[in-house]
Amino acid sequence: MRAVDMSTFTWRKSSYSNDEGGACLEVADNLPLVPVRDSKNPAGPALIFESAAWGAFVTAVGRGFLRPGGV
Repeated sequence: MRAVDMSTFTWRKSSYSNDEGGACLEVADNLPLVPVRDSKNPAGPALIFESAAWGAFVTAVGRGFLRPGGV
């Protein structure tokens, strides 16, 4: 595994983010892979997903499949 310098990436916060310290994510767009990090710890580690896997995850969340009681 190699280290990747993510300091030049353009990060975007979740639309559910607020100033009250909720559990929020940031995603870097327009890259071949999708890095995701904790918005409260931008200097910390990021998880990196293939675009198709991230898209499937976002779709599942949007459809409610990953909520308690979801399918």
